[in-house]
Amino acid sequence: MISLINVTKKFDSLEILKNFSIEFKENEITCLFGPSGVGKTTIANIAAGLIPIEGGEIRGAEKALYSYVFQEPRLLEWYSVYQNIDFVLKNVYDDEKRVSIINNYINMVELTGYEDYLPKALSGGMCQRVSLARAFAYPSNFLILDEPFKGLDLKLKNEMISMFKKLWQTGKRTVLFITHDVDEAITLSDSICIIKNRPVEIVEKFHVSTENKNEVKNVLLNI
Repeated sequence: MISLINVTKKFDSLEILKNFSIEFKENEITCLFGPSGVGKTTIANIAAGLIPIEGGEIRGAEKALYSYVFQEPRLLEWYSVYQNIDFVLKNVYDDEKRVSIINNYINMVELTGYEDYLPKALSGGMCQRVSLARAFAYPSNFLILDEPFKGLDLKLKNEMISMFKKLWQTGKRTVLFITHDVDEAITLSDSICIIKNRPVEIVEKFHVSTENKNEVKNVLLNI
């Protein structure tokens, strides 16, 4: 589990976080739900140790291995599908095991036959599938999803969400999921933290269950 405890973060004179605390429970999907620009990505980057803080404490990060999936795929354009996944595994597994892992994840994201394709030859949705496969192939225990389904049409978004759920069920890890899409939050999350204001505050938190999904959805729709 990774925890931010009484964290303060400033950009010049702008105070983004002040005594901000949150827990990301092991092997659960925690959603940060709030408007664009509120500070969701800043919180994620702090949890990942990518940016310094002015005060407070981050617990558990020293034992974490991170994977990231962004809104855009961020693939290496000169590498093939196979090579993009292999790139993050070269210093982790031996050659034989890498081949097995890469082929398994390519199959899971339904890209068998596209191993040698460069990103420019793929659709946006296919590139994002490569990004998902890469994130899960790496043996991380903390996965950050920074609005990975934003900009996708409804059909493609639903396909990507189903694919993510399949990958996560076969290789569970702690997930920090950033979105301001109500349906995404309800469909994927174990818990949802609604964040607002400046400095950022958690104004409400829900544990999502089958019984309360409609209630939580109504709250999110009325923010």
